[in-house]
Amino acid sequence: EALYVPCSWKKSLGGALRTFEPLRSYTTSVSAEPFLNGTSSNYVEEMYYAWLENPRSVHKSWDIFFRNANAGVSPGSAYQSPPPLGGISSRFDVYICLPSPCPPSLSLPPSLFLPLSLSRITTSSLLTLYFVSSPLSSVSMVMMAGFYGLDESDLDKVFRLPTTTFIGGSESVLPLREIISRLEMAYCQSIGVEFMFINDLEQCQWIRQKFERPGVIMSVCLSVFEEFLQRKWSSEKRFGLEGCESLIPALKTIIDKSSMNGVESIIMGMPHRGRLNVLANVIHKELDQIFCQFDSNLEAGSGDVKYHLGMWHRRINRVTDRNITLSLMANPSHLEAVDPVVQGKTKAEQFYCGDTEGKRVMSILLHGDAAFAGQGVVYETFHLSDLPSYTTHGTVHVVVNNQVGFTTDPRVARSSSYPTDVAKVVNAPIFHVNADDPEAVMYVCNVAAEWRATFHKDVVVDLVCYRRNGHNEMDEPLFTQPLMYKQIKKQKGVLQKYSEKLLAEGAVSRQDYEEEIAKYDKICEEAHARSKDEKILHIKHWLDSPWPGFFNVDGQPKSMTSRSTGLPEEELVHIGYIASSVPVEDFTIHRGLSRILKGRATMVGQRVCDWALGEYMAFGSLLKEGTHIRLSGQDVERGTFSHRHHVLHDQKIDRRICIPMNHISPNQAPYTVCNSSLSEYGVLGFELGFAMASPNALVLWEAQFGDFHNTAQCIIDQFICPGQAKWVRQNGIVLLLPHGMEGMGPEHSSARPERFLQMCNEDPDTYPIFSAEEFAVRQLYDCNWIIVNCSTPLIVITPKSLLRHPEAKSSFDDMLPGTHFQRLIPDSGPVCENPEAVKRIVFCTGKVYYELTRERNNRGNDDTVAIARIEQLSPFPFDQVKVETDRYPNADLVWCQEEHKNQGYYDYVKPRLRTTVDRTRPVWYAGRGPAAAPATGNKAAHLVELQRFLDTAFNLDAFTEQS
Repeated sequence: EALYVPCSWKKSLGGALRTFEPLRSYTTSVSAEPFLNGTSSNYVEEMYYAWLENPRSVHKSWDIFFRNANAGVSPGSAYQSPPPLGGISSRFDVYICLPSPCPPSLSLPPSLFLPLSLSRITTSSLLTLYFVSSPLSSVSMVMMAGFYGLDESDLDKVFRLPTTTFIGGSESVLPLREIISRLEMAYCQSIGVEFMFINDLEQCQWIRQKFERPGVIMSVCLSVFEEFLQRKWSSEKRFGLEGCESLIPALKTIIDKSSMNGVESIIMGMPHRGRLNVLANVIHKELDQIFCQFDSNLEAGSGDVKYHLGMWHRRINRVTDRNITLSLMANPSHLEAVDPVVQGKTKAEQFYCGDTEGKRVMSILLHGDAAFAGQGVVYETFHLSDLPSYTTHGTVHVVVNNQVGFTTDPRVARSSSYPTDVAKVVNAPIFHVNADDPEAVMYVCNVAAEWRATFHKDVVVDLVCYRRNGHNEMDEPLFTQPLMYKQIKKQKGVLQKYSEKLLAEGAVSRQDYEEEIAKYDKICEEAHARSKDEKILHIKHWLDSPWPGFFNVDGQPKSMTSRSTGLPEEELVHIGYIASSVPVEDFTIHRGLSRILKGRATMVGQRVCDWALGEYMAFGSLLKEGTHIRLSGQDVERGTFSHRHHVLHDQKIDRRICIPMNHISPNQAPYTVCNSSLSEYGVLGFELGFAMASPNALVLWEAQFGDFHNTAQCIIDQFICPGQAKWVRQNGIVLLLPHGMEGMGPEHSSARPERFLQMCNEDPDTYPIFSAEEFAVRQLYDCNWIIVNCSTPLIVITPKSLLRHPEAKSSFDDMLPGTHFQRLIPDSGPVCENPEAVKRIVFCTGKVYYELTRERNNRGNDDTVAIARIEQLSPFPFDQVKVETDRYPNADLVWCQEEHKNQGYYDYVKPRLRTTVDRTRPVWYAGRGPAAAPATGNKAAHLVELQRFLDTAFNLDAFTEQS
């Protein structure tokens, strides 16, 4: 555990900000420093400040400790035990300090070597066009020295440097004036570094070394100018990056350095600002394809605005001469929503190539300052960064810090000092850099890429810049930031600033500079001319996650068949016994779990499956065939309702587990089941990204309760539902949403199926014209919510009470070779004997079926009322529903549901039933009335409502007056 001693305070007009410095004592054990640990650091800090004001105000033992620590003695040696209660020992009467290894020189307070205040950095050097809070006063050398009990005469005295700093280079002593000057050069120029909050000594020393060595920034080779100029600045105004042009060389530097470190694939996510520039000048997308996006007559799918599109490209990195794959993910206007999606895809690529340490695949995330501080999904994504089943082993975050969010000033947009403060929760170092200094930008990005390669942790680069135009080129920023934008109008662009610097130094000639500008203008003009010849937008040009071999050249799946889902009985039995056993020796399970496993074994012997065992059969057979399965979500290992138990825990050995699903077959695919953090938005986005990487995997996210998906609504609305239409993006994500009205209150009752059904792109008033042989498969391909085909998402409304309902079981006969998923389950009871005599057919779905059959048996309506279960709601099984309605020509059509009338399935099903019968018969409703809440919180009221709509469903005269 890191040890801390009080270090300094940073002074500003608003008061003092107290800080701590990690103690750099590698030889002292924690036991030798019992009070210097993280839990007592606040107390130590208070004692220190009291001692600074008056050394006599603290106990003598503290006085001696602080004197010794300030003299450079390690805390383990500086600390002395308090005197006995009987009195003060004589050894406390004198000031004790170990001999200095450099007697001729003086020792400085270690706090002087804390990186200087970032507040002063932004005030004195970084481009700050207005102040978030009151302007901060600068601190002179004399004022700083005075704070530590020194005066101007001490500035030229030689002091011994502590071993924790690197500013001396090979020197161990320096004059105080030079010490302060070197610290200012390291931390008060174009770069500001936040890292003292990191509780790892090695990591802090690594960062110190990168920024404190004399002359390290100036050692950047001037040959970078050629690459810097080749970033094709002339095109950037067309793509909206004005004010932060350094982003392009920043990204290139990160990519080049990462390629040197062995990275082969980089997945990127970013907002709209500068997106087309990144596509053109970082990923190297053909310019004519970008210019085609300005032609409204060329579209692929329903399309999206050009600054939301992504792409995938494999090219040679010119610096390393190695292949590198770059993928920029398509994303909506919802800022930061793409963050967990990028992380999920990165994790998937690492998984499929066996990159367990993140050395071959990595991610880069770009952010805006306002969104980085304001969007909660940023925090959720950060907290996935070090979880075993979610870590991508370090992400480089680049913040384009415009110092304004649309029209909102930072002073009313965030409570933190900096937009990047959220990164501190995972101990990510933060490098603030003036974006008008391209050499400093590239140096910082080099360090960031090295950090990620060395420690495999997140790191943040904060490009402190400005936005030359408004939110877009048509926006007027002077309405809301008049003083700021008057200042911006006077600001020279970074290319002009840097070119003037190089021209003045003679590093480049005016002719060379102008030739480079003209050369890129010509490239753009030629590409624009070629774009006019394009007749169609090719899907392959805008895929961010291609699935090689899955589609034909025209974008159609190679296979349009739906094979049998059945299994040989011996395979069902084998998987069933794996599910009911502990395939690891000397493994002690809970007594209650033993009963559950015995129950599964009994079901296998009876040739039946409940939901949990059926899930085992499905997963186990896919794993045996070589299909990877990943199940993620809150408490999925056990299951919210204690039904799954895919991870067994040894009751005697801590953290010893067994996953029976990984013992199905010697050559099976791996099964990943992982409890997630308590997050829906971030985790569902992550799993969506994971599912993008390959069509040959089953990726599932289960909500703890179905209604919890509403905190991930952005991922559902902006990515899952319209992703294929907007971005021609395929995805096979599966959502498992527990649902059921069981008298347990408004929460946790409804998975809100009406929301998913409302987003279905199927026309309720048109009967599909497909042949009988291809009806089901063509429907699946054409609809945006698909049940079986992996290229489109699947939404499963899963049971709760039915997990243990004695009648909710299936026979092995329903799972043998030749069987298929049943989109509709018809009534196979007495009604089949005389269909013409049936007075009513009740269509339903889900748990209410068991309520209906029980009520029908109690009333003796087995031969007059038929009950059909629609298992696949979208796409709607028009063909099979028509078979049922034709079978009972004299029957009323009733839709029955346990949900309220304005919720559930009624509004979706009714027009489709009407279309099926060509509007020759009305469709009646039996269910709860409209309501604002999903369910009542009163158990008695719940039962009254249930009986009321059951009465309606079986009262054959209930709709006579409405006819």
